[in-house]
Amino acid sequence: MKRDVDLSEEMEAFLVWMRVERGRATNTLAAYRRDLAHFSTWMTDSSLEFEYLTASDVDDYIDTCRGVGEAVATTARRMAAMRMFFSYAVVEGMRIDDPTALVDGVRVPTGVPKPLSEDDVESLLGAVTGDNAAARRDRAMLEFLYATGARISEMCGLNLDDLDMRGRLVRLFGKGSKERVVPFGRKACASLEEYLARDGRNLLVPDYWAKSDDRDAVFLTNRGRRMNRQKAWDVVKRAGATVGLADDLSPHSLRHSCATHMLEHGADLRIVQEMLGHSTISTTQIYTKVSQERLFEVYKTHHPRARGKGK
Repeated sequence: MKRDVDLSEEMEAFLVWMRVERGRATNTLAAYRRDLAHFSTWMTDSSLEFEYLTASDVDDYIDTCRGVGEAVATTARRMAAMRMFFSYAVVEGMRIDDPTALVDGVRVPTGVPKPLSEDDVESLLGAVTGDNAAARRDRAMLEFLYATGARISEMCGLNLDDLDMRGRLVRLFGKGSKERVVPFGRKACASLEEYLARDGRNLLVPDYWAKSDDRDAVFLTNRGRRMNRQKAWDVVKRAGATVGLADDLSPHSLRHSCATHMLEHGADLRIVQEMLGHSTISTTQIYTKVSQERLFEVYKTHHPRARGKGK
């Protein structure tokens, strides 16, 4: 099911509705399109039609995804897209019933973020050496991600007028194009100033812009394009490999680390929620579990009675 597939009129109408009426971000819409295309291809291969699809058919689709070894989180995401689509189809009169309504959800094992230690973060932030434009950019990106807890996609979407260097504030656009203003510290500010100076970003500016949107981007690639998520993640991975942290990194490593370290140093949970752009406090509370687990780990390692060496 890897070939390209044209979506049905119903699915295309759903995506338009998601963009116009629900204000979903471009990346979110792209993810919905991929998942619906995957499901549409399966329907075609199974000789099934949208109008007559049943709950049993949906169960078969989930079993197919599991049978090829697909990650549980991926199947759960596909199921979420299907639920949204069929709910929309019923409201719009495209179907009289929702075949996903009687299908059990796909349970995703609860995961706990794996932040880096503060020492590891220091090593990672110091991994990029050199004074050329690319090195300045990479240092600024790493410092920015840790200072703000921003998602990599949010950092890539930054425009120059989103930065308030004097106030050390940045405007971020998160999921669903929700806007928030986040502070950043002196070290991140210094790295950004170094990158935005004459011998930094200016040297990455191309002779002509491939896209008009690239002109305003804070972070540019070596070819003068707006930094994308994959290239930004490559920067983090290269830095991690330099200091032996490659196996401990994920795309959200610095975001997780920022949140965890703030809570460990006494930050209010609501402040961290606002900073990360979480819509509910329960999403942020997972970081309190991380902090508690670290507390127990430190206790067992360093308390004499915990080690069984007390007098």
